[in-house]
Amino acid sequence: MKEKILLPLLFCLLLTACGGRAGSLGAEEPAEPVEISVFAASSMMTEALDRIIALYGDAAPDVTVIPTYDSSGTLLEQIRQGAGCDLFISAGQSQMNDLAGEGALLEDSRLDLLENQVTLSVPEGNPAGIECFDQLAERLKSGDVFLAVGDSSVPVGQYTRRIFGCYGIDEAAVAGCLTYGSNVKEVATQVSAAAVDCGIIYATDAFSAGLAVVDSADAEMCGRVIYPAAVLADSAAPEAAQAFLDFLTTADAGAVFESVGFTAVN
Repeated sequence: MKEKILLPLLFCLLLTACGGRAGSLGAEEPAEPVEISVFAASSMMTEALDRIIALYGDAAPDVTVIPTYDSSGTLLEQIRQGAGCDLFISAGQSQMNDLAGEGALLEDSRLDLLENQVTLSVPEGNPAGIECFDQLAERLKSGDVFLAVGDSSVPVGQYTRRIFGCYGIDEAAVAGCLTYGSNVKEVATQVSAAAVDCGIIYATDAFSAGLAVVDSADAEMCGRVIYPAAVLADSAAPEAAQAFLDFLTTADAGAVFESVGFTAVN
C-alpha cells in the first residue's frame, strides 16, 4: 500500500523539479537583439556620441545604436518624411517643439539634455585681428570683415540672428560680408580653411576643429543653447530608445560630453 502512495508522489516531485529547471533555463536566455536609430544634431560631435555609444555597447550588448548626424533642421524634415528614428537629439528647442506640436514625441520622454555656447571663432593666427562680438558688430556695419554663419533653418543660424538683433544689425544690409553653411560643421570648416575672417559656431565645434575662440555669447545676446532629446512616438523600440536616453544622463556619458565642451543643464 505504501508503494502505491509513494510512486505517484515521486512522479510529481520529478515533474516539479524538471519544470523548475526548464523555467530557470528560460530565464537565462539572452535578450533579443534590438537596433535603435538615433538622429543627433551634428554639433553633438560625432566622436563624442560615438564614444558614448561604445560605452553603451558594454552596458547593453544586445542593443545596437545607429547614429545619424546632420543639422537639426534637416533631421526634422527627415523625420517628417518618415525616416526611421527612435530618438531625436536637437540643437534647438524649436525643432523639438515642432515635433511635440505634431504629436510625434513619446509622452514624458522629452528632457533637456545638454547646454552649449555660441562662440566667435577665428582661423589659426587670427589674421583679421578679430577680438570680440562688439568689435565684430562694428566691422560688419563698416563692411570690413568676412563672417561665416549658419543659415536660418538651423539652430546655430537662429542664435546668430538673435545676436544680430542684439547689435541692431540688418542681415540684408551686411549680406556682402556673410557666407552661409547649411549646418554648423560647414561653418567651422570655412573658418578652419581661413576662407573667412571668423565664424559663429558652438563651443563644441570650435573644440573639435581646434579653432581659437575669441568671445562667447551670453544668454542676454542669444538665449541659452539647450539640447533637448526625446523618444519618437512611432519608435519601433521605445523601451530600448528610452533606456539609451537614460544612459545619456549618467555620469559616464556626462564625462564624455564635458570633455568636448558641453555642460549639464542646471
